[in-house]
Amino acid sequence: MFSKSFLLLLTTASIALAQEPVGDGKSDDTAAIQHLFDTVGSVKLPKGTYLLTQTVKIDLKKTGFAALSGDGTVRLIMAGEGPALQFVGTHEGSAAPDSFKPDVWESQRTPMVDGIEIVGADDKADGIEATGTMQITLSRVVIRECRHAVHLSTRNRNVLISACHFYHNTGIGVFYDNVNLHQSNIVGSHISYNEGGGVVSVGGNVRNLHIGTCDIEGNHGKDGPPSANVMLDSRGGSIGEVTITGCTLQHTHKSPDSANVRIIGSGTDESLLRRGGREHTREGNVTITGNVFSDVQVNVEVRDSRGVTITGNTFWEGFQHDLIVTDSGNVVVTGNNFDRNPRYLVNGNANAENNGVVFQRCEDGMFSNNVVSGVWKQRAAVDIESCNRMQISHNSVLDSDGSALRLEQVTNSMIVGNILRDDREEAKRSKEPSLSIVGGKDNVIEQNVLGTK
Repeated sequence: MFSKSFLLLLTTASIALAQEPVGDGKSDDTAAIQHLFDTVGSVKLPKGTYLLTQTVKIDLKKTGFAALSGDGTVRLIMAGEGPALQFVGTHEGSAAPDSFKPDVWESQRTPMVDGIEIVGADDKADGIEATGTMQITLSRVVIRECRHAVHLSTRNRNVLISACHFYHNTGIGVFYDNVNLHQSNIVGSHISYNEGGGVVSVGGNVRNLHIGTCDIEGNHGKDGPPSANVMLDSRGGSIGEVTITGCTLQHTHKSPDSANVRIIGSGTDESLLRRGGREHTREGNVTITGNVFSDVQVNVEVRDSRGVTITGNTFWEGFQHDLIVTDSGNVVVTGNNFDRNPRYLVNGNANAENNGVVFQRCEDGMFSNNVVSGVWKQRAAVDIESCNRMQISHNSVLDSDGSALRLEQVTNSMIVGNILRDDREEAKRSKEPSLSIVGGKDNVIEQNVLGTK
């Protein structure tokens, strides 16, 4: 029989142990870090490697304001399934001031993680998950060797991710997983070599997603299912009001059906008016500007979308195509450079990339003031098929195989002021007409500069 004083001493020692993470990479620090969040909320860890065997759950309704910070010398090893850190709030409203319950502002707003690294040591380990949060902020965070780096689920508002590195994870870098989330920014970050995709939004209700000045590359599994450096897939929900600005998106063409940006706008909505008489909506309102795209099967793919603007970007090494737009409306492509630059011969791809631009079954779009050159092994450098009310104007389409511009069953469109020429040496020069027209009606075609066969 133990004395009361001994039991009290044992209990006190256990509590003290729980409150003091060891940080030697061997001792299980899960309970100690969980206890710090539960009792203090604001956790600042000293330099060390902290082993976790279960998720540390930060229940904001219980903890109040919460944050985890380091100075770049803190590493969490997640050796269990699920997220290393899970932030759970109770915000159920929008971002409008009148939709907030008082306790969100009074005790839950702006949970933060800053200056730490999370490394996965289990096949199903994730980095950080958030649900029900308002203004969660992740900065200077490294997440690698996990499944998903950042997993946004159910509902969140005003997410900010900056100066982070999400590298070499088996799943997705930033995963918008059927989440209701408006207002999120991903800025100044590296998101690379995540096999399930870089920034991926699937279903849910996502609006106001801004991706800026990031390096996003190699987010494809070599033998895995098709993925993209940025994927916006509205199937099962709706995704719109997105900007992708000032980023480098590239690698790798060796992955099947890889893309730098893939937009699938076929969302779900009960309103026949919103569907426009179709089985699904055309989500969109996406602006893609000032980016550098290269080294994938398709640089940008747009399907079943509306209101996409692609301007001021540089494209090369689209091994299938640089740009494919299908079953979409109000797509504007202007001021882009679609090129085959000889300096990239050193990559050892032996000019295997085809490049080229395709529009199929689209209406009310514009392809203007672009330079397209060096499209090989395609029937046309710019291929417009079964489209209506298109403006194709003031482009330079140069030195390419097949026709420079091919129009098949195009109607009610204007094709004006284009330079369509192949001035390569005669042995390499295309034998097809610069402008090829198959069917169609009611088009204005004038003032184009054409090469010869």
